[in-house]
Parts: sequence; C-alpha cells; structure tokens
Amino acid sequence: MTGVAILLAAAVASNPTLGKAAGACRVAEPGPAIIVDVEGLKDRAGTLRLELYPDNDHDFLADDNVLVESGKTFARVDLPVPSSGPVAMCIRVPHAGTYSLSLLHDRDGNLKFSASTDGIGFPGNPRLGWFKPKAAVTSVVAGPGLTGIHIRMNYRRGLLMRPLEGR
Repeated sequence: MTGVAILLAAAVASNPTLGKAAGACRVAEPGPAIIVDVEGLKDRAGTLRLELYPDNDHDFLADDNVLVESGKTFARVDLPVPSSGPVAMCIRVPHAGTYSLSLLHDRDGNLKFSASTDGIGFPGNPRLGWFKPKAAVTSVVAGPGLTGIHIRMNYRRGLLMRPLEGR
C-alpha cells in the first residue's frame, strides 16, 4: 500500500456519534465539565448539539473527523429540545483548561446547520457576522469540577444572525 492508501484506510469514518462518548456527562462522575444554560430558543422543535473544540482559530469549528484523527480535543452532546422548562446541557472536557464551544439548535433534526432555519450560539455571546467568530471570543475556562456558563441563541433576522428580542 502507498502512504496515501494507508492514510485513507486509517481515516476515522464520519458518523453522527463521533465525539459523543468523550462528551457525555454521567451522574456523580468526578472531573471537569461545562454546564451550559441555553437561553433564547426560538421554539421547542428539533435537537440541540453542543460541540467542544480546541481554543484556537485553526481548529475551532474544524471537521470533527480531522480533529479526532489528529488526536485533538473534540466532544459532542446531542439533546432533543425539551418541550418546556429551562434547558441545560453538560459536556465533559478532557482536563481543566481553555476550550471553545458551539451550540446548534437544529430545528429540523437533520444534523446540519441551515442559516435560514437553525439557531447558533457561542460562549460570550459574540455578535455574529458573515464569518465564524474567533476562538478567543468563544472560549471557556473550565475548572477541575463543574463550570457553568450561559449561551444565548441567535437566529437569522434579515441578513444577520441575532438573538430574538424578548427571549
């Protein structure tokens, strides 16, 4: 086999469960995790997808297969949107440190972002433009235990992604 063929044979197969084992929080499990209070949902349809990335611009929002294959930090948690009440999500981190997060409100449940229907949010609630935010403005410093943060969802309003008023 050539070097290219060996790399292709060893590639991580893309699938929706990639990173879920690393991201799942388990009851009474010690160690660092981030608890996200989700605010400003447009509705209670679909799935929420929280993803953990390295805190640098090159790896932030990079292809999950590439990150996992390279041995870089990546974790994912999916949650059906609860029909009522407050919404919180927990994601495990490998160790205390700084990470970047993204939160997708996948309203149609197709596991893909659609700017016309889905919502997106990041720690620090940066103002969103035409390009992805810098990792530095979406970073979270996770301590050795549970670290709590808030993320406000943004949805397309005209040409911009913004939080919904009054939510």
